[in-house]
Amino acid sequence: MQKPPEAVDFALKETSPNIGAGAISTDKLSCTYDLVEQMQYLYVRVVKAKDLPAKDVTGSCDPYVEVKMGNYKGVTKHFDKKTNPEWNQVFAFSKERIQASILEISVKDKDVVLDDLIGRVLFELNDVPKRVPPDSPLASQWYRLEDRKGDKIKHGELMVAVWMGTQADESFPDAWHSDAASVGPDGVINIRGKVYLSPKLWYVRVNVIEAQDLMPSDKNRFPEAFVKVTFGNQALRTRVSQTKSIHPMWNEDLIFVAAEPFEEPLILTVEDKIGSKDEILGKCVIPLQLVQRRLDHKPVITRWHNLEKHVIGEVDHKKEVKFASRIHLRVCLDGGYHVLDESTHYSSDLRPTAKQLWRPSIGILEVGILSAIGLIPVKTKDGRGTTDAYCVAKYGQKWIRTRTIVGSFTPKWNEQYTWEVFDPCTVITIGVYDNGHLYGGKDTRIGKVRIRLSTLQTDRVYTHSYPLIGLQQSGVKKMGEVQLAVRFTCSSLINMLHMYSHPLLPKMHYIHPLSVIQLDSLRHQAMQIVSMRLSRSEPPLRKEVVEHMLDVDSHMWSMRRSKANFFRIMNVLRGLITVGKWFDQICNWKNPLTTILIHVLFIILVLYPELILPTVFLYLFLIGIWNFRRRPRHPPHMDTRLSHADAAHPDELDEEFDTFPTSKSSDMVRMRYDRLRSIAGRVQTVVGDLATQGERLQSLISWRDPRATTLFVIFCLIAAIVLYVTPFQVVALLYGIYVLRHPRFRHKLPSVPLNFYRRLPARSDSMI
Repeated sequence: MQKPPEAVDFALKETSPNIGAGAISTDKLSCTYDLVEQMQYLYVRVVKAKDLPAKDVTGSCDPYVEVKMGNYKGVTKHFDKKTNPEWNQVFAFSKERIQASILEISVKDKDVVLDDLIGRVLFELNDVPKRVPPDSPLASQWYRLEDRKGDKIKHGELMVAVWMGTQADESFPDAWHSDAASVGPDGVINIRGKVYLSPKLWYVRVNVIEAQDLMPSDKNRFPEAFVKVTFGNQALRTRVSQTKSIHPMWNEDLIFVAAEPFEEPLILTVEDKIGSKDEILGKCVIPLQLVQRRLDHKPVITRWHNLEKHVIGEVDHKKEVKFASRIHLRVCLDGGYHVLDESTHYSSDLRPTAKQLWRPSIGILEVGILSAIGLIPVKTKDGRGTTDAYCVAKYGQKWIRTRTIVGSFTPKWNEQYTWEVFDPCTVITIGVYDNGHLYGGKDTRIGKVRIRLSTLQTDRVYTHSYPLIGLQQSGVKKMGEVQLAVRFTCSSLINMLHMYSHPLLPKMHYIHPLSVIQLDSLRHQAMQIVSMRLSRSEPPLRKEVVEHMLDVDSHMWSMRRSKANFFRIMNVLRGLITVGKWFDQICNWKNPLTTILIHVLFIILVLYPELILPTVFLYLFLIGIWNFRRRPRHPPHMDTRLSHADAAHPDELDEEFDTFPTSKSSDMVRMRYDRLRSIAGRVQTVVGDLATQGERLQSLISWRDPRATTLFVIFCLIAAIVLYVTPFQVVALLYGIYVLRHPRFRHKLPSVPLNFYRRLPARSDSMI
């Protein structure tokens, strides 16, 4: 039966690119460019010039170098009044776009009206030598400059090096690229690739214990005191103290997110609630550089801090006066937590903040970003649609950004990047965007891909074309496809399998857990900090890009997502419904032979109850082995049908793309509508979590995670054998004693089976 056009259009496609020049490296720690197609470049290194002749009336010149290859032209910066300039800049021209046979390198004098030619050097393309890494770098040479007629000028030499190479050349990352250059409002812009690092995030815990000797303005009443703590744009406050005295007590924890280097201090103010106004009774400032760093659950030392207050003097000017008022605090930087800055369903890093608590890496993830095909026009330039596409990939603390390919609907990047892997149950996110900064606009999202590492086989190269799906108010739309090559290399299989028994998050999340509301608020603050820091890099990684990569709006209400999560639950329950229908058929003798066999099995299990558990585990083992031949062969990808994006009603999409709060005119409608969306958003999350738990149960024997299924089927086989030789009464007795064990023998950390279960993949990876 032929599939509908939508299913084919949004399907994952396996590709056969000529990566690594046709040879895939088998070295487990290989970091070469063997996951991308080899691209030839003409490299030109302009080092320096000497003895340049004067062109100005001042007896000097303002030199710069122009490198021209056919229709492509690269320009160095110019120097004012310098006859011996030094540039040391590399230009790269893609061989695919070269349509000329002569390379022209001209030294020019910067002028107000027309730049004068000082001299030039010409190279025949056929005479350019080839350099294959890891050859030694090609030495630069001095060349005498020529005039337009080809005659050598009396003074002036230029030191350059010209060679043919690939993107594996050491000069590639820092080179000016002809296919990644455009003329924008500020002139010629070269948009190179970049590697970014997320700032190191800490949780700041402020335990407000008590205060002493508060001095309210009204001496005839006790203050209704509370403490307000401000850190940057984050502000939290305690409840009003129940102790009505000048010595109030709170004993409350307030938690903030901070990023290294710590640029702002903690500011604490003790305030008195007087009607609708708050009066400041005292203030103290605590620099984070002086705060103790905690790695475990042991409490840190408490300290008393003096409170300061500004008062109005007799001459009506402010004086700073130190009072005897004090506040008792316990402040620390919690390094035992993992600061969540991305959705918990798509986490790429689960390590604690403190590096001392990190475990050794278990492998390497290599991703080759090859190309994109079929991109749609995103903006208009000179009356026609165009796209200036680049890719962003995020895994752990490392972000990468490819160079921007200007004016192409089929850009070819062929860039390869490597990440250390510390946990296989993590997700790498790759997004494709249009560079709107070239023309003073915002970067536009084109599409996004997520790949969970636990769904990949080790040491295998996956080459697929992933659909880029855009959800708009008009409906779901295919924005193009991105071609990737992915390889997950394991350095120690034992260590990786051992990870399945560890808690998913660091121990502090279970010993001193944070509430769901706290985690949501802290995640939002962490995202804002990461977005701000990366947008201050050069070149900047735009805020809209970072927020899209981190799924900043994933908690917002959406009728489409809610329906999708509901049908995910129904799909999980379908197995129970199928068993019920099958049992009903047994009872109604639809198949007499099957019914007789079930009767025989039932009688045997009743007469020999010790066979019940071995039979169940053996049955699960056989199902897991049977499903091995039907195991998934490709990584998961965005699924429009699973997300109900292809069948969403226009009114539902209009609601999904509505602003928050809503833009409706009626105040009453706005209040009710926002309340509905807020409540429904929580219900949506709970429903999604329930679906995730059921899908993890299904993945035990589905080979979605081949390592987890291998461990489970081996466990089922061993359990079947052990339970066969062990009397059922002994097993039941031991299990009952274990369940009813004394609290002294219980641990706050999750058990090994629970840790294993939480690491199983779910279909949330495929949700849009």
